[in-house]
Amino acid sequence: MAAEFAIYKGDEMLALGTAKECAKKLGVTKEYIYWLTMPTAKRRFAKRMHPERCTVGVRLDKEDEDEDI
Repeated sequence: MAAEFAIYKGDEMLALGTAKECAKKLGVTKEYIYWLTMPTAKRRFAKRMHPERCTVGVRLDKEDEDEDI
């Protein structure tokens, strides 16, 4: 089963689905979707003057859901 991602810009959700689905919806590559979830990207966004305006990605793993139970 492919990992799912949620892509946000501020509080607005732009896309939800696999990397391929999100990439198609946003007109970017799936590698860019993967990059949005990496620590390097998050550090870069945090250094910006307005990090709340950045497009960010969250990987939704099944393991994360099981921890809440």
